[in-house]
Amino acid sequence: VAQNFTLTSIKANVNVAPAGSDIHVQVQADGVDIMSGVGITIDANETSSETSATQPTITDSTLGFNSIISVDLDQVGSTLTGTGLKINFIGYRVI
Repeated sequence: VAQNFTLTSIKANVNVAPAGSDIHVQVQADGVDIMSGVGITIDANETSSETSATQPTITDSTLGFNSIISVDLDQVGSTLTGTGLKINFIGYRVI
């Protein structure tokens, strides 16, 4: 059964922390950013967005059944690139 999804939170983590600068990740649904600003941030020398000084603000929380979800890595660290990115979409299906 096809269903939409309502996004309540979005988190990310990496296996290797970035150094020199933060990681910035923007997520899009059907080519449109779903978060304002830089999106998800993982601070330099950290492995999770949970402790980031800047938390993502979701501006479009409804993901349609056939939406194409894409991830843009806008910044990955400068001295050392963060690696092993994983993104968690937290929410619920809409019946």
